Amino acid sequence: MSTKTVLAIDPGTSKCGMALVRRETDASLELLWREVTPLDELVDSMHDASEIAPYQLVIVGSGTHSKQVVSMIREAFPSMGTLLVDERDTSLQARERYWEHNRRRGWRRLIPATLQVPPEPVDDFVALILAERVLLQ
Repeated sequence: MSTKTVLAIDPGTSKCGMALVRRETDASLELLWREVTPLDELVDSMHDASEIAPYQLVIVGSGTHSKQVVSMIREAFPSMGTLLVDERDTSLQARERYWEHNRRRGWRRLIPATLQVPPEPVDDFVALILAERVLLQ
């Protein structure tokens, strides 16, 4: 297996979750960057991600506004490969992942994480899960 870096995008109505993920030669994954960005700033954020690490593929979740996002990507980066990936169950998985990365404090420790809604958007974690679905196949 070779090293591969991808940019995953969870498209939404007004914002997109983004995650820049690298698969190392030993099949481990490294999260290089993640962000929730307004939809109209998507292309700028993609340029920001490419400054952190060049990526070979853009993975886009197949849900809300995926066609619009793919069109934006193809217009701004005509030679970039894009791959649509099924988003089924990613929102619930992203909530769990949020609590893995952000320890629950105070009263939140008393309630099971599965019953809690994170206090901020988890679109970037959805994007991370989309990247994992592709890179771990």
